[in-house]
Amino acid sequence: MPFTLHGLAVSHGIAIGHAHLVSHALLEVNHYHLAPRQIKAERERFDAAVAAVREDLRELRTVAAENQVHTEMGALVDLHVMFLDDPMLVDAARGLIEERRCNAEWALVQQMELLIEQFDQIEDAYLRERKADVIQVVERVVKVLLGHPGRLPRKRKSAMATIVVAHDLSPADTIGFRDHDIAGFVTDVGGPTSHTAIVARSQGIPAVVALHNIRQLVEDNELIIIDGTRGVVIIEPDERILEEYRLRQAELELERNKLQRLKSARPTTLDGEAIHLLANIELPKDAGEARKVGADGVGLFRTEFLFLNRHALPGEDEQFEAYRAALKYMGGAPVTIRTLDAGADKALETVGKRSTETNPALGLRAVRYSLSEPKMFLTQLRALLRASHHGKLKILLPMLAHAHEMDQCLAMVEQAKEQLRDTKHKFDPKVEVGGMIEVPAAALALGMFVRRLQFLSIGTNDLIQYTLAIDRTDEAVAHLYDPLHPAVLKLIGGTIQAGARYGLPVSVCGEMAGDPAYTRLLLGMGLKHFSMQPTQLLGVKQEILRADVGELAPKVQRILKMDEQDRVHEAVDRLAQV
Repeated sequence: MPFTLHGLAVSHGIAIGHAHLVSHALLEVNHYHLAPRQIKAERERFDAAVAAVREDLRELRTVAAENQVHTEMGALVDLHVMFLDDPMLVDAARGLIEERRCNAEWALVQQMELLIEQFDQIEDAYLRERKADVIQVVERVVKVLLGHPGRLPRKRKSAMATIVVAHDLSPADTIGFRDHDIAGFVTDVGGPTSHTAIVARSQGIPAVVALHNIRQLVEDNELIIIDGTRGVVIIEPDERILEEYRLRQAELELERNKLQRLKSARPTTLDGEAIHLLANIELPKDAGEARKVGADGVGLFRTEFLFLNRHALPGEDEQFEAYRAALKYMGGAPVTIRTLDAGADKALETVGKRSTETNPALGLRAVRYSLSEPKMFLTQLRALLRASHHGKLKILLPMLAHAHEMDQCLAMVEQAKEQLRDTKHKFDPKVEVGGMIEVPAAALALGMFVRRLQFLSIGTNDLIQYTLAIDRTDEAVAHLYDPLHPAVLKLIGGTIQAGARYGLPVSVCGEMAGDPAYTRLLLGMGLKHFSMQPTQLLGVKQEILRADVGELAPKVQRILKMDEQDRVHEAVDRLAQV
């Protein structure tokens, strides 16, 4: 009998195939003491396992590059190599073997648990979810120590593809998906910013995560349908359901092929409004992906990758090279780079600000943190300004709420310029500085922003979270996260309209910008700059080409006056059918 499970939809599309259960972590390892004479051999056994995993990861990185697998996956494998080289993981585990005379598996898992505790203190959801990468790296080493084989299924001889069912998956696991007929995957854990979600979207593989216990409910070889758009997983569907989804799958494939034809089309609405489609990127080389889909520029380049998992802050030259690389990839198109947006975390403990906050989401994070560390902030500003000599760079300040924060930031930008003049470094003296609208206070007091800044970018993910007072990564309240809540729409609409009134460019760089279901709503609000993952760009462009802003605007104004969520949802659904 068929049954259905609901999870988080993180990668659109439909996949039909037979289940392949991937074994869960082998982290419940035995603990035993060694005789002094055994310590040297145990340390060598540990080093050999680490070396074997490092070599596996390097080979996977080569395979990813040779097969032109998406750069994000290669970057995630690089991240795993970095964790494997992290002294706080490997050296510390080796120290436990010697000091406590314990076996290698137990030492490594103990050190992993210490690191996970530190990751749990991180406020930023993206960085917090990197703890899953630490666990996966440790899993790989433990498996080598225990002599377990790899986990990917062999390619099936039958026409039906394979659906991977796992507790979680590593980037290394997913690189071989294309060679194993993996049609999609479902996992017990994960969130929208987990690496599994990133990989699924980058490969265009349908995926549903956060299904809690699907591994316990599904048996090997059972037939599964993944509806990655609705977050639905159907196990053992009957023939009627199967036929319905096969038809929808064929329709989606046809639609995907049509989208490729839009790469060179200008994003202009039916009534002639020119829209700018920009990309969100994590690494400099991701800019190459943005160019492939015809992005007009980079609307959000996150710089956290430079600060993650290291014991020393990145220097000015290292940052400068990274920013300049993104500008070069974009070949003269604008690149908006956000200054460090992180709270108190492991990477930043090097400057002595380890957090003891009980609620870091409301504490020393983003621009607040940068202002509390002026030396670090000045270094980043100097690197950004130097890079501005090599392309059209714009500086974006995260999570502003107060006028004095903007005044301090702008003063530090001027200070950085003065220092560069003293050292004869070239930079664009007119580089634009903008701010993110991420908290209700900012959206409700825009006057002080438009008087000081040259552009605004709405971060819908945080704006929704702070407006509704919920943590969307907290499974207990995640269902309350609603982009169409009337209060959220009023803040977004009000910001876009205020920007137009004052002649200040406004973009949206949160997930709403990349979801075609909201494209007409945002167009009707007057939005002209959308920034999203490169893989989402063509779908949004298609909606823009079909839309008439003149017709949408009065309808959206009526939606903005509604105060019942159900009515708003119904009205937005109707908008999509215009």
